[in-house]
Amino acid sequence: MKEVILDIEPRTVGSKKNLAFLRKNGKIPAIFYGKGVNPESIAVNLKAFISILKTNGSNAIMCLNFKDGKKSAIVKSIQRDVLSQSLIHVDFQAISLKDKVEVFVPVHIEGIADGVKNFGGIMEFMVREIKVEALAENIPQRISVDVSSLAIGQGITVADLPKIEGVEYLQESSMLIVHVMAVSSKEEKSTVSADEEGGRIGNSSVST
Repeated sequence: MKEVILDIEPRTVGSKKNLAFLRKNGKIPAIFYGKGVNPESIAVNLKAFISILKTNGSNAIMCLNFKDGKKSAIVKSIQRDVLSQSLIHVDFQAISLKDKVEVFVPVHIEGIADGVKNFGGIMEFMVREIKVEALAENIPQRISVDVSSLAIGQGITVADLPKIEGVEYLQESSMLIVHVMAVSSKEEKSTVSADEEGGRIGNSSVST
């Protein structure tokens, strides 16, 4: 995976008012930490960080540009505001490009399952991320899997995911990621009842 450079600036841990001022000026408070590393409170530019996430994904190798040199890191966690969902804090974990790291990678579904497209089934996601272990440079941005051949009652497990050189899936091979299920008769009746009710109300409205 490509390294991307992100400028940082040191910050003093302060009050909520100070953090609010920082965010108001387009910065995100963050922390940089890791094995054998003294934690450092930092801030990064919000627009630059979001741009990196959109282009490279959340597992991009961040080359944080400190005054004393560049330090490699990955995004360990992102905190968002409960209501606005805006970014409010980032944890950067220091990494060595020579050591393997454990991260969660999003699963990307390609195609429309046959059981959904032609037989009225529903696709249910059990998990949307898979934990993997790999050298930082081998971490995929996402793991794509084609579901177009899935019939009702069939699914995709960890064992069905594509083999990626240098990447090890850490979850049980039998763990279900997504499956296609039939619509229950109860759900069908509920839909019919709603349609009938809508029709009855509609006719009543016309007659008045």
